[in-house]
Amino acid sequence: MAASTAGHARAVPDRCLFCAIAAGDVPATVVLDEADVVAFLDLRPVFKGHTLVVPRAHHETLTDLPGSLLAPLLGAAQRVAGAMVRGLGAQGSFVAMNNVVSQSVPHLHVHVVPRTKGDGLRGFFWPRLKYASDDERESFGALVRDALADS
Repeated sequence: MAASTAGHARAVPDRCLFCAIAAGDVPATVVLDEADVVAFLDLRPVFKGHTLVVPRAHHETLTDLPGSLLAPLLGAAQRVAGAMVRGLGAQGSFVAMNNVVSQSVPHLHVHVVPRTKGDGLRGFFWPRLKYASDDERESFGALVRDALADS
């Protein structure tokens, strides 16, 4: 499946893109699929394995998110962060979310980016990469998915 992400041009008419991904209507490299949360690889990752964790229900910002979904969302982000280390061999991760400003898809999403010392990431100016192929993207997705399954 092709991954979907913030910052890309593909749109779903009259519907939020991330809602469509969560519903399975738009293909994505899904690494976590739970009742309240779905996580999938960013199409244009900061580093390969960069994952977006989103509430399945549409909520645009953190302040819109009902308290009952806070633990499921952040718990999923926590597990994905651990999977970056176990599955990808990262030394850690960068976890962030934007609220309105710099939020290119108006659906709350948590970025979980694998990190290693000396990886070149400085501040908030993130160069974006591309996967060499769908197969490479899927292999990164499988590593994260498998590490999540083992947790």
